[in-house]
Amino acid sequence: MDNKAQYALEYILIMGFVSLIVFSFFPYVYDINELNTCMAAARNGALLGSGLDSFAIYPDDKFEYYMENHQRLKIGSKVVFVRLEYKKEEFDPIYKRTKIKLKIYASAPGVKNPKDRDCIGDRINYYARKSICEAFKKEHLTNIYYNPAFSDRYYITTSEVGWV
Repeated sequence: MDNKAQYALEYILIMGFVSLIVFSFFPYVYDINELNTCMAAARNGALLGSGLDSFAIYPDDKFEYYMENHQRLKIGSKVVFVRLEYKKEEFDPIYKRTKIKLKIYASAPGVKNPKDRDCIGDRINYYARKSICEAFKKEHLTNIYYNPAFSDRYYITTSEVGWV
């Protein structure tokens, strides 16, 4: 005999304690996982944007604009994604999400003109935000520039690309 169900009771208590511990860490782990997914999507988007800028592949409207105003951007140049930093900011009651500000760093030694670098940086930021919206299937919540980008718990904006 098992001492009048003592083993069963101990098993239930241990499983209840383990379940309590596991479920108490779940929101924290979910939050970290979502933040990691945001940063991975932003990194992929920034890599895509810098790659497209390197090959001088642009949408038709931007190509026409660059033909008139930024001739240098029509020629391929080496644009390298260097790193991504983020800063978690305050909770916004309008969006009902926490704000995250991304700062992307890139290098383009062949592009010296600051206005040309701004155009390249805008496209890198655009692809980073777009990638985040696509990762969380939140494209319907934002505008055509994906600014701000949304995840389940965050809304993400970008600052100007830092050039190194």
